[in-house]
Amino acid sequence: MVDVKHNYGIKRLKSKDAKNAILQKLTVDFNLTPIIAEAFYQQFSLYFQEHANITLSSGEIAYEAVAAEEPAGKHIRLTRKITVRLKVIELNTDLEVLAEYGLAGLRRHRLSRITRMAYDQGALLSYEDLAMILTTSPATVKRDVYHLKHQGMFIMTRGSKHDMGPGLSHKTVILDLYFKNYTFTEIERITNHSETSIKRYLSDFIQIATMYRQKFSENQIRTITKMSNRIIREYVQLYQSYEKQDNQRLWQLLTPQKPNTGAKKKSNLQKTKGDSSHE
Repeated sequence: MVDVKHNYGIKRLKSKDAKNAILQKLTVDFNLTPIIAEAFYQQFSLYFQEHANITLSSGEIAYEAVAAEEPAGKHIRLTRKITVRLKVIELNTDLEVLAEYGLAGLRRHRLSRITRMAYDQGALLSYEDLAMILTTSPATVKRDVYHLKHQGMFIMTRGSKHDMGPGLSHKTVILDLYFKNYTFTEIERITNHSETSIKRYLSDFIQIATMYRQKFSENQIRTITKMSNRIIREYVQLYQSYEKQDNQRLWQLLTPQKPNTGAKKKSNLQKTKGDSSHE
């Protein structure tokens, strides 16, 4: 039987692709073994998929932003970056805002949108980032953020998250609105947070409140949840406050509902009716 692969040199031809050319360069340039060079190549491929191979739609840009969990004071070069997709131009809504509020209003509208989008993707934009994206100055961005916050909106930037004063955190304020029976749509509009973010805060609150009810200490809760002492204390105080009021939403959050209880009742009712019809 003729060995087609051998006769046509298929193995040798396959070794001439771009991947093998890169592997050869890694091996020679960095004095690596073929196995280590392969490992480097696979890792670099993952980096490329995460940061460079981004699919964008109309009006979007890809931007490298600092991850939201990175602490203040860490050198920017050493922080973990996330490639985020930001909708800089949303033609229909942008034109409406431009017509009603002018250029300054449009800039603030876009600032609000892209900071929310970045935060939803796990990153925070700085004033310098926003100035670059919106082609303005950091000082103008700072004034815009102040203006929007004065209107009751939460604008999450790297500076605002890591430089909050002694007041309540934005997470606690959002949860407070939820327990006051605001809808998700209303909370989104007031706080400039997406429903996904709000539900994430609720999930964190449930975890902390449940552990507090089970007599876990603050240190134990911090170790398990990886949340700050400040957030834990605020959530516990929020729980205590609304627990005293017998808040319906709090009760629903912390009391698991049995699945299909309604269907079971309906089934039992139908069975009872069936039995009575055969008497």
